[in-house]
Amino acid sequence: MRLIISFLLFFLLNTAFAQQSDAKITEEKYLLLQDKIRLNLNANVDSALVYAHQLAKSNNNKHLAFANGAISCLLQIKGDTKQSKEKYKKALQYLDKMPESVDKTQTTSFVYNYGGLAEWNRGNFSNALEIYQKGMKLSLQINDITQIFKFKINIALINGEVGNYQLAIKNLRQLDEFVDKNEGFFTKEQLLNNKSTVNRGLASSYESYFMKNLSKRYLLDSAEYYYKRTINYSQNFTQNKIAAKLSLGNVYNWKGDYKSAEKTYYDVVFLANQNNLPVALCVANYNLGDIHFTTKKYDKALVFFKKCDSLSFVTNSNEIDYLKSNYYQAKIYNIQKKPELAYKHSKIYLDNYEKFEEKLNKETLEVNYKQGVDGLTDEMVSIEKKYKSEVLLNRALRIFYVLLFVGIVFLLIKNIRDKNKAHKKMNALIEEFKANIEKKNNAEIDIIEEKEEIFETEEVHLKKENITLSIDEAKENKIVEKLLALENKLEYLNADFTLPYVAKKIKTNTTYLSYVVNKRFGKSFGEYSNELKINYVINEMITNHMYRKYSTQAIAESVGFKNAVSFAKSFRKRTGVSPAQFASNI
Repeated sequence: MRLIISFLLFFLLNTAFAQQSDAKITEEKYLLLQDKIRLNLNANVDSALVYAHQLAKSNNNKHLAFANGAISCLLQIKGDTKQSKEKYKKALQYLDKMPESVDKTQTTSFVYNYGGLAEWNRGNFSNALEIYQKGMKLSLQINDITQIFKFKINIALINGEVGNYQLAIKNLRQLDEFVDKNEGFFTKEQLLNNKSTVNRGLASSYESYFMKNLSKRYLLDSAEYYYKRTINYSQNFTQNKIAAKLSLGNVYNWKGDYKSAEKTYYDVVFLANQNNLPVALCVANYNLGDIHFTTKKYDKALVFFKKCDSLSFVTNSNEIDYLKSNYYQAKIYNIQKKPELAYKHSKIYLDNYEKFEEKLNKETLEVNYKQGVDGLTDEMVSIEKKYKSEVLLNRALRIFYVLLFVGIVFLLIKNIRDKNKAHKKMNALIEEFKANIEKKNNAEIDIIEEKEEIFETEEVHLKKENITLSIDEAKENKIVEKLLALENKLEYLNADFTLPYVAKKIKTNTTYLSYVVNKRFGKSFGEYSNELKINYVINEMITNHMYRKYSTQAIAESVGFKNAVSFAKSFRKRTGVSPAQFASNI
């Protein structure tokens, strides 16, 4: 009996000691767990969560703030928004308990970085941007180069997410110089990882920019160049290397260099198998199937599409690959005159299209799905209609199924007609808007815009001076020429596109600049600047379906407005409706 009691006491004491040891995590162990969490954040979320929960056993407020910030981000990646928000709130509470110090400032910037990533994963780009900007200020205060890089890269990538590809490219190029300039602040591994991330961001921005301007094929050369640089910098970063190779294969595909594309996708297959990455393997097999379909090697294409289908069931993350794979299989069987198989795969496509339609429209799919999805549904409907009666008759189904088929076709036709009516109405609206812009640009008449209720003191003063000011016509033309050059570079999307900034940029003074804008454009500089921004937004809304999905705040920030209220006011003044109403009508 005494032996049993002694054993129990020994067990309890050891358990208590172990718990106490967990609570007293040393600074060295804290830094080690930090690194493990960061290394596994993208590669293995579950492993990162294990390390974060280990750190959460500490009784140190700094450790607890970092741990809960990381857990918040990781839970959001896994789709648990409720728990993610609760953990972020906890992280902020632990920060409040820390005394004011450099340590607290740095830890706060860490937590903000995770908070921004969580908002990004929720699709809240404006919230993420706001958090990153706060974190940037803190990191600048203590000159934390590593964190400054993280905030800068995330802000640049968010610009790419909302379609500001030129601004993203500009920011990323500056960031590349920043990394080189501060090379000594990073370990060799950090330096390579940073260079890999920046180059991948540049490549993706050029590729996405090409997708909006298919005639500018030189953009593909830039994308190819930066994807290759990414691969060179990613020898120790498998995830980045695979992602870059997949995208490089897409670039070759766009260029019609199918041999290089095929070789690149086979490299991805090898790496994905070697590192047990079924999601990437599924994408690579789909892309190989796509190449063989394009080159009319249909039997070979079917082999890869079927591999893609099998992998998509395993991963539960490749729904779009599965959907498009069945689209191409239906087309192949249609070409091969195999009605039952063509019908089977067209039906799979149509049954799943509505479910995945939202995912098909996400900006993030542009990286690996560059072939487009417009008109796929109509084509599948035609294949289904072509073979459905034949298949039903061959199987001798009863009249009930025939009536059901007729009903489905009727609903499809009605749905298509309704969509056509909506498109006609919207096209009329767009044409009207384009006609108004053209009329305004071509008509040589003086337009007196309604003045803003409040003018900045400096601009009012400049207007008074402009009444008596007169300058040489050649000088006026030079100023207008430089202004148009800035417009072509989309400089007006920057928040600092102000009268003093532009005057300095084109090497004139604010008085002359204000005078020329008033004389040539019939408006104040502020009105001129706002009109450029609003016209850009209108054009993006008409031509880019993703742009219409962003919040008013995100759109406002993407064109340099300081807040959503002033942007909405300028937009309504220009169009007569709110941004949301305009997007909804489109």
